[in-house]
Amino acid sequence: MSTGNAATLTGSRLPLKVLLIEDSAVIRESLSEALGSTGMLEVTGVAETADDAVRTLENDSFDAVIVDIQLRRGSGMDVLSYLHERGLLEKLMAIVLTNYALATYRKRCQQLGVQHFFDKSLEFDRVIEVLDEFATGRQA
Repeated sequence: MSTGNAATLTGSRLPLKVLLIEDSAVIRESLSEALGSTGMLEVTGVAETADDAVRTLENDSFDAVIVDIQLRRGSGMDVLSYLHERGLLEKLMAIVLTNYALATYRKRCQQLGVQHFFDKSLEFDRVIEVLDEFATGRQA
């Protein structure tokens, strides 16, 4: 997570690394395109299942993670619990983007330390706004 220091030393702005945990190819493609178009964010990891997400998190570091609750196999809640247990939610921006925006999920995510919880049907664009603000703040 030294992108801020490297950016300062070189005078350029390096994109922040985002892990996208989403089982829908259409959503993955749409989010990857939108995030990449900012020039400050780049999807450098993708996972379709909870197990894939954990393996990816064990092998690479990220500045932010976008998690869907309902995955093809496993749950985004399992991934968030993994991040919480290892203290990683304190070190990266965590965003839940889901069609299952139920109060019980929202409350549990808040307890785990998730910074943002968005309804995929109503607040899709908020993900880009929040991450863009995060990237701007980290590289200012």
